[in-house]
Amino acid sequence: MTDSSETPNSKVVEAIRAELAKRSTSRRRRISEKFLMAAIGSVPWVGGFLAAAASFPGDESAGHSDDLRTKWLEEHERKLRELEATLNAIDERMSNLGPSIEERVDSPEYLTLVRQAFRAWDRAATEDKRRYVANLLSNAAGTRICSDDVVRLFITWIDLYHETHFAVIREIFRNPGSTRFDVWTELYGLTPREDSAEADLYKLLIRDLSTGGVIRQARDTNEAGQFLRKRSAHRRANPPTVMESAFEDTKRYVLTELGKQFVHYTMNEVVPRLEGESERSGAS
Repeated sequence: MTDSSETPNSKVVEAIRAELAKRSTSRRRRISEKFLMAAIGSVPWVGGFLAAAASFPGDESAGHSDDLRTKWLEEHERKLRELEATLNAIDERMSNLGPSIEERVDSPEYLTLVRQAFRAWDRAATEDKRRYVANLLSNAAGTRICSDDVVRLFITWIDLYHETHFAVIREIFRNPGSTRFDVWTELYGLTPREDSAEADLYKLLIRDLSTGGVIRQARDTNEAGQFLRKRSAHRRANPPTVMESAFEDTKRYVLTELGKQFVHYTMNEVVPRLEGESERSGAS
């Protein structure tokens, strides 16, 4: 007789936990049951996949239906492997943080972040985005450089922005003070015409990141950190006859403080270690 308490989610938790155990040593910390349930419960297709897999191959006479179901199962089996890979990556990172994070990982506040993050993970179209989710959750478990409200904002940015946005963010992080021309030429080379689709897209990227609070133009500050007003430019006798270029080369861009924190929390290939991690780990 089947135990009625054995739900599809509990089955996949055990299956994934068994895979994690294969890669574990006795000294490694396992990600908790609460974490796994929060992550897997946020991915809506997992239960359907297990139910379909359990009933396969089904009626042998329904050949066409079985072909479609086979393809559906193969696609979701691939996604299940990706989910397992993400959980493995988080498990690996958390094992290096030690037992001090256990209370944080099992807290309702952190599990809320896990649910939001894995909903974004499920919508992610690329491996890069899925890696950013894993990095963010790992760093949010072991480091409290920014609040959970800010971490939620970072999850929204991962969900909202495209890989081309992230390429611009990485370039400005590596080279603060870059102009739009600098960023474009570093990423793509020769500049296209101003009336091209590429120029329109590039202006959109810069506008998205500027209005989203990720990048801004560089400004001088006083000792209190207040931004200084720019002096008004004198009107020229002969104003320009063309509009400002999408690849303008005089205005310098930097990441906002939020943008810097986003990079530190998500892009470990750019920043191997969070600044102040050892000093602030576990701080409220």
